[in-house]
Amino acid sequence: MVVRHGQTEWSAAGRHTSTTDLDLTREGESRARALSRALRNRSFVAVVSSPRRRARRTAELAGLTVTDVDNDVAEWDYGAYEGRTTADIHAEAPGWDLWREGCPGGETPQQVADRLDRVLAKLRPMLALGDVAVVSHGHASRSLAARWLEQPIAFGAHLTLGTATISVLGHEHEIPSLHQWNAPPS
Repeated sequence: MVVRHGQTEWSAAGRHTSTTDLDLTREGESRARALSRALRNRSFVAVVSSPRRRARRTAELAGLTVTDVDNDVAEWDYGAYEGRTTADIHAEAPGWDLWREGCPGGETPQQVADRLDRVLAKLRPMLALGDVAVVSHGHASRSLAARWLEQPIAFGAHLTLGTATISVLGHEHEIPSLHQWNAPPS
């Protein structure tokens, strides 16, 4: 299961947020609490969270007990584009595409793929014991799903993901599959 963190001021404004450690907005906290209703009957053998406050707070409010804080599930490093909107970036770099180019002074798509492949390699043995939850961020979660589905990182561009949502990755006849995507708290 992949849980995207609740809303922050920057996510509400469409600003790229990676290393800036923001708190949830009131709305973000409310929606994170609402996740607990959807998760109350679920048990997890592990809950892996990004080290960012917004992810850890979402896990807490959703009733998840984090068993591992892992920087490999943190958001893309946006480098020089940290805190900026896509429209603002396009004004100076028309045609820029995160999924194809990455960010100047930040991560490349291959670097993100490499670290998320490490995460999946770590999680796969745990899945034999039961469900695992990952509490992460928008682009990182979309990238994780792409790699789970054995697709190039750029496939994540096709997976819209709102804040405080639940997505379920699994298998269909031993083939990695997408069981549920971008489900809001019920």
